[in-house]
Amino acid sequence: MNQKISHRLLPDASRVITKPFLPGEEKFSGVASRVEIILCRVLALPEAEVTSLLARLLRDFGSRHRDYEQILESGFANVAHHLSHGVELTRERGLLIGAYFTHEFSIEAAALFNPSIVAAPDQSALQPGELRFIMSARAVGEGHLSSIEFRTGIVDADGGIVLDPLSPYAMTGHRETPIYDKQLFSTKLTELGADMTSVAGVLEPLPAEFSYKQLSASIGRIEKDHSRGSVETLRLIHWLSSSNYVVTFPGDSQLAERVIFPAGPNESRGMEDARFVRFIDDDGSVTYYATYTAFDGVNILPQCIVTKDFLSFRIETLNGSGARNKGMAFFPRRIDGRYAMLGRCDAESIFLMTSDNVRLWNRAEKIHVHMRSWELVQMGNCGSPIETADGWLVLTHGVGPMRRYSIGAMLLDIDDPRRVVAQLPEPLLLPSEADRNGYVPNVVYSCGSLVHRDHLVLPYGFSDFGIAFMTLSLGELLESLRANQV
Repeated sequence: MNQKISHRLLPDASRVITKPFLPGEEKFSGVASRVEIILCRVLALPEAEVTSLLARLLRDFGSRHRDYEQILESGFANVAHHLSHGVELTRERGLLIGAYFTHEFSIEAAALFNPSIVAAPDQSALQPGELRFIMSARAVGEGHLSSIEFRTGIVDADGGIVLDPLSPYAMTGHRETPIYDKQLFSTKLTELGADMTSVAGVLEPLPAEFSYKQLSASIGRIEKDHSRGSVETLRLIHWLSSSNYVVTFPGDSQLAERVIFPAGPNESRGMEDARFVRFIDDDGSVTYYATYTAFDGVNILPQCIVTKDFLSFRIETLNGSGARNKGMAFFPRRIDGRYAMLGRCDAESIFLMTSDNVRLWNRAEKIHVHMRSWELVQMGNCGSPIETADGWLVLTHGVGPMRRYSIGAMLLDIDDPRRVVAQLPEPLLLPSEADRNGYVPNVVYSCGSLVHRDHLVLPYGFSDFGIAFMTLSLGELLESLRANQV
């Protein structure tokens, strides 16, 4: 099968964001915390030294971040409540305080891999035959902490890939609380084993859709009456509310500058393997959905990202018995009026799930098990199914001997995707000598591919370290699948 591999993206340790730096709140001499002691030390600096030190910081760090002074202002705001009432500061000293409570984090210090790719919302100003794309990637930094990054580019008429120049900046967005759906909120608390009597005490006074302010007020009323509220259940309610949020980026930022960084408690150790899909609803409206794996250091939990414009992202928990493992991926449209998704509910096989609610997944049916030698350990999808004239094209990953990951392909019936109609007998892609060495050897893995004209564009992660691109003929691939019907 004719194929070509181009472009290799490697992690770049110079890609840095800023984060709050808040030393532990342990007390010293039983009087002050570390934050308070550091504040006292900075307040004691002579004004001339403040001016000199701040000028040096602006010179050394200003070119590494957009709006560096605004970042320092935010750093100051994080600790301003520790200052004694009435303390007057120059703007320079306030910015310097902000610098003492801010640090850089290298988002790609360890790896950049497991991409997914979708057609961009804006397809204007292109040459004939071109398609603009957005690619997500899993970036891994210090402590193996994963976040979600983006790259942009164009696929030309011949399947060639042109990546846009990368901005020197990276940034996290502004986080806000969303509007919560009471029914889904209650459903998730049931799954988490909350005491539903206590849950009812909090939720019953609230409207069908409520804000975080309304939720906090209701929790406050319950906390005053200890006989009515379970402490553990109230903790779960706080946990769940923090796991749903909205992150928004400045309108003048480039997409490749935007980093979705872990913010919820269930993703405190990372956001892994986002699978984006361009979803077209029955009314023609377009929404981009992505599933990803939230990791808190012990447990994994599938979650959902929703966006229309890649400027504002809504982060949501997924609910139901089917939302319990890695590797969930949306179909790009409804099937028989329902949302549909592939998943790996038993951790080793491919399931089809359907739902009337994009956040609630209870119907699951196993549709494919490991059959080939290269997938006997486990298998799963490599992103969302792609609609073709021959059926739903699904790229799969399989794990075989020596824990080697390979990428295969199969077709599902276009009207009844529970039915597998064809599967390649051999992998489409195996780790090559160029791909097999890295953080986790002998792995090729993708979270989503893209069809443009007769070209299948497949970005893939290699050895949990970098990203490569493969482009092949869709027609030839479908012909091979037709020859291997099951």
